Amino acid sequence: MTFSSHPWPELHYERLQETLAAVQLWTQIVGKIRLVQMPWINHSWHVTLYVSPRGLTTGSIPYADGLFELEFDFIDHRLAIRTSQGASEAMDLRPCTVASFYAELCERMARLHLPVDIYACPNEVDPAVPFAQDDQPRPYAPEQMQAFWQALVRMQPVFTRFRARFAGKCSPVHFFWGGFDLAVTRFSGREAPKHPGGAPNMPLDVMQEAYSHEVSSAGFWAGSPAFPQPAFYSYCYPTPPTFGEQPVAPEAAFFSQEMGEFLLPYDAVRLADDPEEALLQFLQSTYEAAARTGNWDRAALEFSFEQ
Repeated sequence: MTFSSHPWPELHYERLQETLAAVQLWTQIVGKIRLVQMPWINHSWHVTLYVSPRGLTTGSIPYADGLFELEFDFIDHRLAIRTSQGASEAMDLRPCTVASFYAELCERMARLHLPVDIYACPNEVDPAVPFAQDDQPRPYAPEQMQAFWQALVRMQPVFTRFRARFAGKCSPVHFFWGGFDLAVTRFSGREAPKHPGGAPNMPLDVMQEAYSHEVSSAGFWAGSPAFPQPAFYSYCYPTPPTFGEQPVAPEAAFFSQEMGEFLLPYDAVRLADDPEEALLQFLQSTYEAAARTGNWDRAALEFSFEQ
């Protein structure tokens, strides 16, 4: 199945990094609003954002008068706030400080009588400057943000198709604002050893609940100073000793000893003759590496045909 006739957009870490650093902090503010309004769902699935036809959305969030939603619109470059009462507000996405973004969002939420009672510091970043005190000027390059989102639009259906092959417990295809990555996670059904933690400014109990059961997780993120290029990743927890030695596809995929996971550069997918198939090969072969070395009950967990 081919999902799109449009080419996958070019992404360059050095052009993306400053805009994405700003947007990651903005999404943390929005994501924390969803976090405090939603009942806890296992593995923090209640906090995530989702790829939408215009950007990234919280989906429906309950409040006293019904439902509301916040959506980052990367076509018109606005943050839209909408309620089930028919009220709405919108603020432009533009170069600004995190403090001014936070202040304006709080003001617009107040106009709609919506709650913003959050822990107002970022997670999974270091240093974790409180939002109201982060007065560093931040750039916003609309064309770069739109390209990043368009890449998510291309890959999200492939992740969904991969998810549909699994009969066991599996996460939604969702976007974590902490790590700023699109991810989908499969579970073996067995409990896992206590996770040691290690993510910056992330409570240990949250990490241990997230990894309470054995997982094989795959996703996409835009890169970091340690690996300055957009890439797909796949890891498992716990990690069997021979996991990184398993054969995976396509040819450009490799195991990073430093990061403890399989990686596939985004460009290897973008430039492939069939990008969707190349990505699907990576997702499937790295899952099989985890399931094989972790002795998962594959007969019980996998569909014998694609749904």
